[in-house]
Amino acid sequence: MRPPKPDLPLLSVAVGLLAAVVVWGALFTESLAAAGDAALGWVLGNLGWLFVVAADSFLVLAVALALSRFGRVRLGRDEDVPEFGNLAWTAMMFSSGMGIGLMFYGVAEPMTHLLSPPPDLGLVRGSPQAARTAMEYALFHWTLHPWAVYAVTGMALAYSTFRRGRGNRFSAAFTPLFGGRSRPAVGRALDLLAVLATVFGTATSLGLGALQVEYGLNTLFGLEGRRLEVAVIVALTAAFVLSAASGVHRGVRFLSTVNVYLAVLLAGFIFLFGPTVAVLDLIPASLGGYLDDLLPMASRTGAFVDKPWLGAWTIFYWAWWMSWAPFVGVFIARISKGRTIREFVVGVLLIPSGASLIWFSVSGGSAVWLQTSGAADFSGKLAEGPEAALFALLERLPLGTLAIAVAAFLVALYFVTGADSASLVLGSLTTGGSLHPPRPLVVMWGVLVGAVALVLLLAGGLEALQQATILVALPFVAVMLLLCAALVKELRDDPGAGPVPRLRPRGLPGAPRRGGGEDGAAG
Repeated sequence: MRPPKPDLPLLSVAVGLLAAVVVWGALFTESLAAAGDAALGWVLGNLGWLFVVAADSFLVLAVALALSRFGRVRLGRDEDVPEFGNLAWTAMMFSSGMGIGLMFYGVAEPMTHLLSPPPDLGLVRGSPQAARTAMEYALFHWTLHPWAVYAVTGMALAYSTFRRGRGNRFSAAFTPLFGGRSRPAVGRALDLLAVLATVFGTATSLGLGALQVEYGLNTLFGLEGRRLEVAVIVALTAAFVLSAASGVHRGVRFLSTVNVYLAVLLAGFIFLFGPTVAVLDLIPASLGGYLDDLLPMASRTGAFVDKPWLGAWTIFYWAWWMSWAPFVGVFIARISKGRTIREFVVGVLLIPSGASLIWFSVSGGSAVWLQTSGAADFSGKLAEGPEAALFALLERLPLGTLAIAVAAFLVALYFVTGADSASLVLGSLTTGGSLHPPRPLVVMWGVLVGAVALVLLLAGGLEALQQATILVALPFVAVMLLLCAALVKELRDDPGAGPVPRLRPRGLPGAPRRGGGEDGAAG
């Protein structure tokens, strides 16, 4: 079997644009940072509402499709069965989606909201009300909405690939909008946007992971400095390149499963040695508060809230999830062949959301309780940066040094699994949707993504990562809305959905028709 050939026009433009960004950031760091600041201010001031409305729409659509007659449609032929078991499927999906982010923000986000509450709510710093809001916003940003973004993308791509047999190319899912015909120029433009979004979304995650691994090494061995930051990214990039080259069935699946076991072990450790009873109280209380305030949180667009705060949190998150949507969507589609839409949505929405609920309640909830009860003060550590938050919590538990080592190793593994999945997907996107892209191409993408992450960190750290994510995701919002329209258009004609429900005739059930019965003689 001949290896797939790269799409040279697409590959040339994508690599050229990304290389230009790398050179710009390496040689003119201050200029790149200034341009990012100016562009971000314009986006937040004029189009922040678009991210909010789009994210809400994806959640509504995913739930509606699962509950409707379309939920019985299989992502594949009618006789297909799932390729991966439930455990492996969940592990790969979760590790590729947001493993690094959970480790980075699991303690940092609730503690930040506790000590610096959202400015429009009038909450007192460190108060019980601020603690409740902190947990609600953490769940809002990490449960249903992000996984709805992944769900609609993965569903559309799996349906197009395995049900309609069009191949794994991202742009193939838009075929219904072109009247069923191929549009090479438009298709390449859509694939290019998907490639750019994937690179910058992945670079953001890798940057966060590198910051946290660097801080862990600093805590354990006293190592620090810009050279360490560079060395961490180079070493982890090399690791995920090797893993990606081994393929999804070997490298990604094995490491993803190891990630799940280590994450469960770390969560269990914090639960047992931390404020166990407080965590048990927090889980239902946080879930109830989140569901109670879901609509107000989901409708904040910046009209009555501080837009910089919204840009640093909600809009950044929505942009991050959308920039990762082609990567995670293609990857989830790749591992979800044979599942029905209802099974797919339930698995993608509820299982990872439940895991996020437990993780934030255990890690973030433990830190919030220690802070509000006066048992610890994390404000000093948090001032060093969000990457310090998790390690500050672990330091206050028994066997803290061992736990810090495990956490740093887990972040490194999440770095590898997320990045090697992304490099495989980028290889697929630039070879016409091949499920087995050439290894040299996968290696090239791995190196380039690592270079982008390094340049963004050097240009401004966390703020530069957030800026790049929002700016690149902006045009992709429109692309995702079109993707949803294409999916719905095609599902309406799928025979696997069953017949269209017929409306009852007007009038009361059993009423005699006009022209018959004792009342039908009139006229």
